[in-house]
Amino acid sequence: MSEVLTQHAEALQSHFGDRLQALTLAVEEITIDVAPDQLVGVCTDLRDDLGYEILVDLCGVDYSQFGRDEWATNETSATGFSRGVEPASMGRLTFGDELETAIDEGEPRFASVIHLLSIAQNRRLRVKTFAADNSLPVVPSVSEVWASANWYERESFDLYGILYSDHPDLRRILTDYGFVGHPFRKDFPLVGNVEMRYDPEQKRVIYEPVTIEPRVLVPRVKREDHRYLDGAEEA
Repeated sequence: MSEVLTQHAEALQSHFGDRLQALTLAVEEITIDVAPDQLVGVCTDLRDDLGYEILVDLCGVDYSQFGRDEWATNETSATGFSRGVEPASMGRLTFGDELETAIDEGEPRFASVIHLLSIAQNRRLRVKTFAADNSLPVVPSVSEVWASANWYERESFDLYGILYSDHPDLRRILTDYGFVGHPFRKDFPLVGNVEMRYDPEQKRVIYEPVTIEPRVLVPRVKREDHRYLDGAEEA
């Protein structure tokens, strides 16, 4: 880890103290975890005192399946559509199914993650805040600190259902106004819950229950092939 980055991490810890829940320094990146009630104040200081003038990105994250893998590619057979798969992801869910979560009860599930850039200092920083309530995730809006957060927070609300308090115009931005659910949540079926088509008799778009079966492609499994072995390996 570079000495400059380590010094900056120490400066951040010194500046914010107990206002940070955690500070992580890994793969040449700094991530700070901030409680929702401290988020706006910390972000304001980052902009005004520490030179992070640009919000590059803001996104939601659903940690309900974090660290869980359903692909057993080392032990699969050579045939079968779902070979080597233990159904444990949203791809095989249908409407009404429940997904077994990988996090313990009471652990926060939804996070809002902000990526910042300081052009003057040539530094980047990740700021993460977890919503306290998994059933109704709410975190403060930072659109008053960086105006570019406005549409990013709308996208996070649309796709993950994370509510941003004090947002000036929180509404869907990618899905239709009548869309049900939040498609990037891990318990949302990949095929969706409804399908739409244009009805020429009614002369409008109508919604119907989804008729296609959930289907997820299986990743290619590499196996040893004697045709590509050299003499030593074959022996």
